[in-house]
Amino acid sequence: MAVTPAAVDLVAEPSLTLQVLGWTLVGALLGSCSGLIPGLHANNFALLLAGVAPSIPGDPLFVACAMLSAGVVHTFVNAVPAMALGVPDAEMAVTALPGHRLVLEGRGYEAIRLSALGSLLAVVAAIPLALPITRGVTAAYPTIRAHLSLLLAMVAVALVAAERTWRARFGAVCSFGLAAALGAATIDLSPDAPLEAGGTLAPLFAGLFGAPVLIDAIRGGGIPPQRGERIALSGPLVGATALAGALAGAVVGYVPGVSAAIAAVAALLVVPGRSGDRGYIVATSGVDTANTVFALFALVAIGQPRTGVMVAVEQVNAPLDLPILLAGVVLAGLFGFVLVLVVGDAYLEFVGRLPYWQVSAAVLGLLVVLSALFAGFLGIAVLAVAAGIGMVPVRFRARRVHLMGVLMGPLIVGV
Repeated sequence: MAVTPAAVDLVAEPSLTLQVLGWTLVGALLGSCSGLIPGLHANNFALLLAGVAPSIPGDPLFVACAMLSAGVVHTFVNAVPAMALGVPDAEMAVTALPGHRLVLEGRGYEAIRLSALGSLLAVVAAIPLALPITRGVTAAYPTIRAHLSLLLAMVAVALVAAERTWRARFGAVCSFGLAAALGAATIDLSPDAPLEAGGTLAPLFAGLFGAPVLIDAIRGGGIPPQRGERIALSGPLVGATALAGALAGAVVGYVPGVSAAIAAVAALLVVPGRSGDRGYIVATSGVDTANTVFALFALVAIGQPRTGVMVAVEQVNAPLDLPILLAGVVLAGLFGFVLVLVVGDAYLEFVGRLPYWQVSAAVLGLLVVLSALFAGFLGIAVLAVAAGIGMVPVRFRARRVHLMGVLMGPLIVGV
């Protein structure tokens, strides 16, 4: 591979280094803004960037650095509003998201640090792992592609079987089936919308995963006083969980339909000890961020853009210069880590001082606006239907991960 010459160039040419730093910083600033906007999915944001990229005066390679940086920082920062918004009443803690449960326990600062650590450690682990994993997956990819439907069906069955009660399993099957039907009916539609980089992905995910949490939070008591920043999870366990998340990120990067949440559930099965909600936060954050690294290698190795960010990189015809692009990813990871630590606590405190039902209602209104921007009036209808389906696993006390049937279902049946 032509890794060494490019790496030497990056070190030897100050002007090249400064350009990479500058474009990476621009992307990091964009990613930090998008990550703090509730309901703005990283893929939609990446496609927006792709829409304006041709008009940006600059080398496509550096524009790609900015896009990758924006995507990486988005995966760091989006954990902050995810934990600060949609916190339900304490009585619903059993069905709350792991991050929300820690916030309800007054451990929100710890949860933010766990997420930041999971993302940073996963990036550090993913880069040396990416090359050998890519070689292995490239050899096995024809088999994976030929049996993708069977593989995804096995994953879906395993997720249902992992539920602890028959009630939850019934809810899991209903959730998966309804989400799959909705995905099959809407995911390939191209509605008229104000934004050219639109589509139904934004209202689908906002309705399935965002709106139900916010609806329950309207009746909640808001964010209780938070105490302490100390991480209760041991250092070795944090590292092992982040490594498992990085490895699971490879699955997300190469196998269509498998989400960060699904991969995180699988990752925790191989982590020694009981890491609970804390481990889930580390693993999910790790999967989400490491996915960017593996998706970049997937684009280079098999020519398949697995994320919106990679679609955007492909659309600007950027040369796939791995050393420079990976340097941008690492710099963005460091920036995202520091940013989460600086902004996270203040964000949590600020939201905690506001009337919480008003905050939840305002964010719901924002989801409606975003859905309309990305998919027009159809987007609002999709958001409403998806929100109804998104309430199903909560009411049956099943994991929300079954709602990923919205992507897995159509792939399983070949729609």
